[in-house]
Amino acid sequence: MRLDKLLSQMQVGTRSQVKEYIRNGNITVNGLVVKKPDYKADEQKDHICFMGKALKFQKFTYYMLNKPSGVVTATKDNRDRTVMDLMQDAVGKDLFPVGRLDKDTEGLLLITNDGALSHRLLSPKKHVEKTYYVECEGTLSSEGILMLEQGVDIGDEKRTLPAGVSNVKQSDGTYSMLLTITEGRFHQVKRMIGAVGGTVTYLKRISFGGLVLDETLEKGTWRALRQEEMEQLDKQGG
Repeated sequence: MRLDKLLSQMQVGTRSQVKEYIRNGNITVNGLVVKKPDYKADEQKDHICFMGKALKFQKFTYYMLNKPSGVVTATKDNRDRTVMDLMQDAVGKDLFPVGRLDKDTEGLLLITNDGALSHRLLSPKKHVEKTYYVECEGTLSSEGILMLEQGVDIGDEKRTLPAGVSNVKQSDGTYSMLLTITEGRFHQVKRMIGAVGGTVTYLKRISFGGLVLDETLEKGTWRALRQEEMEQLDKQGG
């Protein structure tokens, strides 16, 4: 693989940045300084260092995106801006969003090129937890909470699986709460709230599979996952 491409995939920097590093003599391959970006390196056998620090090739890349409203969860769309349009400078080939959030829904979205992990996290058999902060119009009764916790009829063949309801706060004709579900049905949260007489006015996912949204991330921005976060995800999807 070309050295500049390999270093980009190792998240040393963007393609233009790593070319500059290479030309400045910051990269060694097997102890020798290499100044040609098109130098052919073997990611499995060669010992590559950046400013004296050994690099380890990582086949897959993982990012946390704080999705804003108005952006569709897709790799391409002919009409709307997509979440991948927000990730144009991200390092990694064939990146895609894991699962989807509605266009008007904000919050945590995992972006990766690890298809196997994505399949495990989204498998209906795994029951991976997803927690949402929900603001609604209406009143949530104790009976409504119980319905959500036991599984509610949203018009599908089967009721939803039991959900977790917490941090319920009610005021005049509105309420908010945290809702944890273990499925990924179409418009599920909105339909669940509708089944108990409410209407969702704001929806934000704050956790997915043990991964918690970094609240320091501004809407529309992203960062690479930390090692402990990747380990948590792998545990959830294992």
